[in-house]
This record gives sequence, structure tokens and C-alpha cells, in this order.
Amino acid sequence: MSEELKEKILKYLESVSQARNKEVSRAIGIEKALVDKGIAELAKEDKIEYRSFGGITYIAIKGKSET
Repeated sequence: MSEELKEKILKYLESVSQARNKEVSRAIGIEKALVDKGIAELAKEDKIEYRSFGGITYIAIKGKSET
């Protein structure tokens, strides 16, 4: 996975409290399948975290406040 893609994902996530994968994909203009892979790698690197609310999963910068 390209570092450039992961940087775009992180940059977008810094601008919001949390987001869904498809929102990230739409915001950075990259195919969702590629964004999903980048997000999975960032989670493995412990840079982002998954949050579930009412059956919906969001992603966020690790440790970033939800507000």
C-alpha cells in the first residue's frame, strides 16, 4: 500500500472526529477498495482505531476525542 494513500487518509481523519470508510473514499477521491486496504494497514500500524456505534463502524485517529 502506498505511503501517499495512507497519508491522505490520515490527513482527512485529522480534519474530522471520525468517519466511515466510504466517507474517506469520497473525500479523498480514491476507490473504496484501495481505501479499505490503506485503513486496514493503518490499523495494524496502530495509527487509527475502529469505533462501533449501533452496528455502524467508524474509524478515527488513535486516541482522538470523539467530539
